[in-house]
Amino acid sequence: MTKLNLSLACWDYDRTRALQDGSVQPDGINLNFLNMPVEETFFRMVRHQEFDVSELSLSSYTVSLFREPRKFVAIPIFPSRFFRHSCIYVSAKSGIKTAKDLIGKKIGVPEYQMTAPVWIRGILSDHYGVPVDSVTYYTGGEEEPGRPEKQALNLPANIIVKTIPEDKTLSQMLRDGEIDALYTARKPSTYDRKTVLRLFENYGEVEREFYRKTKIFPIMHTIAIRRDVYEANRWVAQSLVKAFTAAQEKTYHDLNETAALKVMMPWHNDAIEEARREMGDDFWAYGLDKNQNTLTTFLRYHFEQGLSKQLLKPEDLFAPETHEAFKI
Repeated sequence: MTKLNLSLACWDYDRTRALQDGSVQPDGINLNFLNMPVEETFFRMVRHQEFDVSELSLSSYTVSLFREPRKFVAIPIFPSRFFRHSCIYVSAKSGIKTAKDLIGKKIGVPEYQMTAPVWIRGILSDHYGVPVDSVTYYTGGEEEPGRPEKQALNLPANIIVKTIPEDKTLSQMLRDGEIDALYTARKPSTYDRKTVLRLFENYGEVEREFYRKTKIFPIMHTIAIRRDVYEANRWVAQSLVKAFTAAQEKTYHDLNETAALKVMMPWHNDAIEEARREMGDDFWAYGLDKNQNTLTTFLRYHFEQGLSKQLLKPEDLFAPETHEAFKI
């Protein structure tokens, strides 16, 4: 039987490595795994649809659902999840000591529609009383000048977003006090705990308490199939779900190994046992059912922040073939 040749752009994660090295093969598919950092993957997929399948920002994907024609369809696989309290950085010159001090300030974001800032803004609004429209946002490159939004945005009038000068970076502006804070996915190069600090330097404790309260492990990225590929071969959605799940199972097995450390973390086994105590054995869950609460919260944030034109439901995001898990 002739297999379908598909390209997959995805970063080099432990949970996807079996797809990269070929030890897990999707049914009916010859997969060309292209390992590249997420910023490049997202830009090339959103702007030019260069890949058949790719890792994609959950927010960018959701924004794309309000554009015609719809270019992508996703499957409920989440290669990146991340608690984001650690990703709020403040300038020492800003006087910001608590979350409420952010109100009225100048806040940098590489892109307003990035998934990490969507979660940060939502969490700050829900749990710390910082309304989304109580600050002014400044977008641009974090470490290199000139980063644009990947997709044009049409935001409500109460949300103010400005672009920083093309010769400046958010990291440098934060250090110099030209912006007061930065919501981002990557730690800025100027972070030194003196001129640039985290809002929550005890972020591990804060993030654990957030999870205990909400049971949310924020989803950052999903897997998107180019819609023309999906429409011509609808079976690929389930085939890819099965393959990503099988690759993840191999990683779970490695993480639970106690005879020798498979990763270069001295207290790795202690961290895994803590994760299982707090979050259960399937602490990095794939699938629609196990992620209803997290996805519903994200979609509310997306709508409240002017990025979704209507409030979507989790099932609106994914190929219908993937809504139910196959069981023997």
